[in-house]
Amino acid sequence: MTDLDAITLREAYDNQLKAWAPDPLPAGVTVERDGPLVRILGLDHGGFLTYRDLGGLTGAALDALIARQVEFFRARGESVEWKLHGHDEPADLPDRLRAAGFVPQERETVVIGPVAPLAATLPVAPEGVRLREVTARADLERIVAMEEEVWGESRGHLADGLEKEIAADPQSITVVVAEAGETVVSAGWVRYVAGTGFATLWGGSTLAQWRRRGIYRALVGYRARLAAQRDRTLLQVDASEDSRPILQRLGLVPVATTTPYIYTP
Repeated sequence: MTDLDAITLREAYDNQLKAWAPDPLPAGVTVERDGPLVRILGLDHGGFLTYRDLGGLTGAALDALIARQVEFFRARGESVEWKLHGHDEPADLPDRLRAAGFVPQERETVVIGPVAPLAATLPVAPEGVRLREVTARADLERIVAMEEEVWGESRGHLADGLEKEIAADPQSITVVVAEAGETVVSAGWVRYVAGTGFATLWGGSTLAQWRRRGIYRALVGYRARLAAQRDRTLLQVDASEDSRPILQRLGLVPVATTTPYIYTP
């Protein structure tokens, strides 16, 4: 694809996904606005801040907006993620966030590509592995166990969050596990973003001993077919450095970077 394609895809991302908020809202989740910011509360892993753009705010006015978020979440005793993109303005925004106490996490790459080519290829899992759509709490807990083994940290909030999303609107999300016998070896979910042409892919963690066997690619293809069935035309992923090369080989194009900046009271 050409640079122009990447620019066009980024514009679609900015216009349709960048200020995303859950729709419908899961139980206990609320959305507020503070100027250009969309502030999402009630998520199981803390608050979340996003925006299409910051409306030209700079200097003291921008510092005041950031300070309000710090005070808001300090009063709640809750951490919050400011989702920063590499093309956000002004250019000194990362410095201002750090000065206010936000800590940058690992950078990811936003990749986007067409659904149709991936959906046209039958996803093939390796021998002994099957892909299955799940909704039951017991299966969500098995995903948590897998994720905790992969990452070595608590992921209990994941089951709570997915369960609430499924309950709010089972047509807006599909969770897929890759199983070998009774063991969940990988899992991913796809969100069908209301009012857009996008489906977004999440998860994809895989147990170490099951990597490099094509399981992640099979999960991507399976979810692409689900997206096609719902008339979505574009797939978007916040890709880690592990998954980005795989996704690029599958035809997705890097259009931006994104870095979570976390404030913890």
